[in-house]
Amino acid sequence: MFRTALRNVLAHKARLLMTVLAVVLGVAFVSGTLVFTDTLGKALSGQSAKSYEGVAVSVTSYGQTRDQNGQKEGEPGISQQTLDKVKAVKGVDAVSGRVSGFAGVGDADGKLIGQGWANKGSNYVPVKDGKDPRYTFTDGAGPAKDDQIALDKETASKGGYKVGDKVRVATNGPVKEYSLVGVFTTEDGSVNAGGSLVLFDTAVAQQLYLKPGYYEELSVSAAAGTSADQLLADVKPLLDGKNTKAQTGAALAKEQAKEIEKGMSGMNTMLLMFAFIALFVGVFLIYNTFTMLVTQRTKELALLRAVGANRGQVMRSVLSEALVVGVISAAIGLVTGIGLAVGMRSVMDSLGAKIPAGELVVAPTTIVAALVIGVLVTVLAALVPAWRTGRIAPVAAMGSAHLPATAKSLVLRNVIGSVLGLIGIGVVMLGVSMGGDGRMVIGGGAFFLLLGLIVLLPLLSRPVISALRPPLQKVFGVPGKLAAQNALRNPRRTAVTAASLAIGLTLVTALSVVGITMGKAVDRMSTDKIKADYKVTMNGGIGSLDKSVAETLAKAPGIKAVSPQTAGGLKIGEDFNAASGVNPAAIGQMLNIDVVSGSLSSLGKGEVAVAEKTAAKAKLSVGSTFEVMYDDGQKGSLKVGAVYKELEGLLSPYVLDDKILSAHADEQYIPEVYVNAADGDSKAGEKAVREALGNNPAIGVATQQDMRNEMGGMVNVALNIMYGLLGMALIISVLGVVNTLAMSVFERKQEIGMLRAIGLDRSRVKNMIRLEAVVISLFGAILGIGVGVFLAWAVGTTFSKSIPNYELVIPYGRIGVFLLLAGVVGVLAAMWPARSAARLNMLTAIKTE
Repeated sequence: MFRTALRNVLAHKARLLMTVLAVVLGVAFVSGTLVFTDTLGKALSGQSAKSYEGVAVSVTSYGQTRDQNGQKEGEPGISQQTLDKVKAVKGVDAVSGRVSGFAGVGDADGKLIGQGWANKGSNYVPVKDGKDPRYTFTDGAGPAKDDQIALDKETASKGGYKVGDKVRVATNGPVKEYSLVGVFTTEDGSVNAGGSLVLFDTAVAQQLYLKPGYYEELSVSAAAGTSADQLLADVKPLLDGKNTKAQTGAALAKEQAKEIEKGMSGMNTMLLMFAFIALFVGVFLIYNTFTMLVTQRTKELALLRAVGANRGQVMRSVLSEALVVGVISAAIGLVTGIGLAVGMRSVMDSLGAKIPAGELVVAPTTIVAALVIGVLVTVLAALVPAWRTGRIAPVAAMGSAHLPATAKSLVLRNVIGSVLGLIGIGVVMLGVSMGGDGRMVIGGGAFFLLLGLIVLLPLLSRPVISALRPPLQKVFGVPGKLAAQNALRNPRRTAVTAASLAIGLTLVTALSVVGITMGKAVDRMSTDKIKADYKVTMNGGIGSLDKSVAETLAKAPGIKAVSPQTAGGLKIGEDFNAASGVNPAAIGQMLNIDVVSGSLSSLGKGEVAVAEKTAAKAKLSVGSTFEVMYDDGQKGSLKVGAVYKELEGLLSPYVLDDKILSAHADEQYIPEVYVNAADGDSKAGEKAVREALGNNPAIGVATQQDMRNEMGGMVNVALNIMYGLLGMALIISVLGVVNTLAMSVFERKQEIGMLRAIGLDRSRVKNMIRLEAVVISLFGAILGIGVGVFLAWAVGTTFSKSIPNYELVIPYGRIGVFLLLAGVVGVLAAMWPARSAARLNMLTAIKTE
C-alpha cells in the first residue's frame, strides 16, 4: 500500500503542486523566523560579549534614591574618589569610568543623522597605552580638550565630516560647535541600531550628562594572574552597596545576553503568530486537495477494497501520500526559510539597522520544528479525507465517481457551526461588557466565531452566491449564470476554498478598522484640543528638553506665547500622582481645556487644577485644600482653583504652575513645549521657532498638521507591517482558489466538452471559469469583511473610555479596495485553469469518464 501511495503521489504531482507550495510557504515563514531571530540574537550577544572583552569587573550606579520621606540619599554616581580607591586595589590593571546620554549631529542640511533614540554621547577614556579599547580609530585620535569630539565612521560619512572640520552637536539644550579630531569604528549597540556616537572629553561628558567628578559605570580590567571573582570580592567593599551594583564582566555579558534573548522572544512570538495563521489557512487548501483527489479516485479506491484491501489499509495509503508530500514540502520550506532569513538580514541592513557580523544560525530545533510542522499540518489536514476513504464500499467501483455528502452530515455540520458561532458571539459580547479588561476575552470569542463561520460556510454560500447570481447573469449572460451554478454545485468545496480568504480578510479588516478609527480619534483630539501653533520636542520623542528651551523661546522675536509641559509628581496621602507644570498665562491659548468649575487663572495664584474624574474620586472641589509631598520631599498645601474635563495624553490629573514644580526638582523633565508664533502656523512662524532654537538638529518642531500626522503615521506603519505579515496567508488563499479551479476543471472535462459541443465558445468557457473564481473570492471576502468589522467594533469599545473622541470609523473606501482586490485575486487565480478549460478538445472531453 505504501508503494501504491508513492505511485499516486507521482501520478498526481501536478495536482499536489499547490499543496506543496502552501506547506512550503508556511514552513518557510516559521523556519525563516527561527533562523533570523536565532542569528540576530547570537550576533547581538556576541557583540555584547565583545564589548566586555578585557573587563574583569563592571560597576554600575543607580544614581540617587529617595527615602520614605522623599529625601534624596546617596551620591549621583560613582565618584572620582571611589574610582581612585578601586584603581589602588591589588590585581587591578586599569579602571575606566563611563558616562553617557543623548547627543545628536546634523548633516549638511541641518537634519539629524541617525534614529534619534539611538543617538548617543559618551566620554573617551584613554588607559595605560593612551587608547580607549572600545574604539578603533581609522583617522585622528580621541578628544583631549573641551572643544574636541570624535565621531563614529558611519555618522562622519553621512555628514560628510573629516578630521579638522567644525561639527555642531546638540544635546537636550543649545547647539554647540566642536572640532572633529578623530573618526572611529565600534561595536557599540547604538551605532549598530542606526544611531550615532559622539565621544567627548571626560570632563565635558560629566558636565553634560551627570555631574563633574562622577561616573555612571566603571570598567575594571585585571592584571595577569588575578581572577575576576577575586577582584570582585576586593572591589565590592569599596562601593556604596545600596546604589551601585558590581559584577564580573562575564556575568554582565551573560545577563545582557538573556535580555537580548528576552527581547528576541517578543519578535519571535509575533512573527510565529503570523506564520501559524498562514499555516492554518494552508490547512484548508490541503484538505480541499485531498478531498477532491479522494472523490476523483473513488473507483480506484473501491477496486482496492474489492481486491482485498481493508479500510485501515486504504486510509493509511492516503495518509502515506500526505506524509510524503509533508516531508518533501517541509524540506523545501526549511531551505526556503533559510534563504528568507538571509534576505531579511539584508533588508534590515539596507534600512540602516546594521546587524553585527556573525554566522547564520540554523539550530537543530529549527530543523526539527520545520519537519514536524510541515508533516503534521499536511497529515492532519488529510486526516478527514483519509477517514472518508475507509468508508468507500467495494460496490462503489461499479457506480458513479461522485458521491455527494448526505443530508444528515450537512445538518449535523450546520448545528455544530451554529453552536460554535453563538458561543463566539456570546464570548465577544462578554468581553465588550468588561471594557478595557475584556480584550483577551474578545480574542477567545473571535476564535470560536471564526470556527463557527468556517463550519457554517456551506450553508452561508447559498444565500450569498444566490444574491450574486442575478447581476452576474445580467452582465455576463450564460457564463455568469453557469459560474454561479458551478460555485453552488459543491458548497463544501466552495466553502473550504473561501474559508482561507475569509480568515485573512477578517484579520485585515479588523486591523484596518481599529487602526483607522484610533488614528481619526487622535486626529480629532489634535484638531479639537490642541490650539498651539507648534509643539517642540526632542527628535524621536525620546528624552527631556532642557529648561533653557522654553526660556530661549519666550525671549525670541516672533514668538507670541510659550508654555512648557513639565512632568512631575505629587504624593497625596500614600499615593503618587502625575502632575503637569504649565505656564498659567499661556496654557489656555495652547490647549482647549473644558473647565467644569473655577478658573484656570487661579493657576497664577499658586492653586491647582484637577481633572474631573480625579476630583470626584478624591472628593475635591473648587476651594478644597489638600496636603502634598513634592519630588524633593518637601511638604506643602495646595488649593483647588479649577476642575476640568480630562485631557488624556495631554495633561496629567493635577495641573499647576511650572514654577512650583521646578522649585521642588533638581532637574526638570520637559517632554514638550507648546508655542504660539506671531505669524501663526505658517512658514514664517516655523522659521522663527527654529531660528530661536539655533536650528538645533536634535529638537523637532511640529506644526499642527505634523501633530495630526504623528499618530496617523504610526498607525499606517503598523497597519502596513500587519498587511505584509498577513500577505503570506493571502498568497496561500490565492493558491487555494487556483487549486480548486484546476481540479474542478479536471473533474468536469466531460461537462465542459458538452458545453463546447452545444455552442459555448472558448472565450465564454474562460469567462465561466474566471467568474466562478470571482464568485468564490467575493463570497469569502464579504463574510471576512463582515466578521472583521464586528470584531473591530468589539475591540474598539474596550478603548473608547481611554481614548477621547473615540468613534467607530468604517473605512468604506478601503473596504471597497479589499473587495476589488478579492475580485482581482479571483481573475488571476483563474488564469491557468481557464486557459486549460478553453483548450480542451471537445470530443476527447466528451469521452472522459
